[in-house]
Amino acid sequence: MTISFSRPLALSQGDPAGVGPDITLLAWMRRRELGLPPFVFIGDPDVLALRAKLLGLTVAIRETDCANANDVFVDALPVLPISAGIEVVAGEPHVATAKATIAAIEKAVSLTISGGALGVVTNPIAKSVLYESGFPFPGHTEFLADLAARATGQTAMPVMMLAGPKLRTIPVTIHIPLKDVPQALNAELIIKTCRIADADLRSRFGIASPRLAIAGLNPHAGEDGTIGKEDEAVIKPAIQFLRSKGINAIGPLPADTMFHDEARARYDVAICMYHDQALIPAKALGFDDSVNVTLGLPFVRTSPDHGTAFGIAGKGLARESSLVAALKLAGHLGRTAEGRI
Repeated sequence: MTISFSRPLALSQGDPAGVGPDITLLAWMRRRELGLPPFVFIGDPDVLALRAKLLGLTVAIRETDCANANDVFVDALPVLPISAGIEVVAGEPHVATAKATIAAIEKAVSLTISGGALGVVTNPIAKSVLYESGFPFPGHTEFLADLAARATGQTAMPVMMLAGPKLRTIPVTIHIPLKDVPQALNAELIIKTCRIADADLRSRFGIASPRLAIAGLNPHAGEDGTIGKEDEAVIKPAIQFLRSKGINAIGPLPADTMFHDEARARYDVAICMYHDQALIPAKALGFDDSVNVTLGLPFVRTSPDHGTAFGIAGKGLARESSLVAALKLAGHLGRTAEGRI
């Protein structure tokens, strides 16, 4: 069955020296086979052309605007052009491209917020390159939240979800040292994270009554306070509050028994206390087809669950599977949000 899409997805280029161009080309070439939603690439068409030549791929590339991208997508890879600023060499990142990388993200968001695009899909960025250019945000997600706030006038709290075919996980704390996690955790943060997860699982994933499994912080979820106090003092009260508000939250659960097949059948998302507690099981169960989804934004945003992989850019080794999954999920979430599913 052919699924129709009213608007294309806006795919930002990411770091043009990374594998973003590779996987974009490979995904477009499999568009019919995989039934991909149409997308418009926002970036430098010359980078795509050079990368296609380097990879030995024959891909028609056509500059267009967002309004005509769906029609172009059938026979050519539609590109909304933004110059990279220099001639890009695969695998060799350069600070001169940072301006274009940032501009591509900004354009993808503005097109989506204005209604021109169905959602934002972002190719991987190199934060170190952006930092060198003066980029003031810790990463992609914080920048997207700032763009959303500027566009809508309302503060957004972004929540990171790893979504794969076998597991969805959310880390409450993300890119901080492990030693800082206990101090960063508080009931308010857990409650806000879970409320956003519950709302987005309802509105975008179409789950009528989401089941949230909340992990403990310590081994055995603290063993009644004998292996750390945080589970009893912080996590349990947050869960009790969530349940009082009608959210189906259970826990705190021992993290070492949450992720086997039978356990996963009992919930729709695992809320974890720190980065690796969430990402290790997610990547172990779906390394090639997990997707990074940002909840809590006023638009759909997904991205591949991998980095720029400069070491394999342009060498024919990059796999497009995670980008394909990100495009498919963004298309599904976008259609759900507009009431078409």
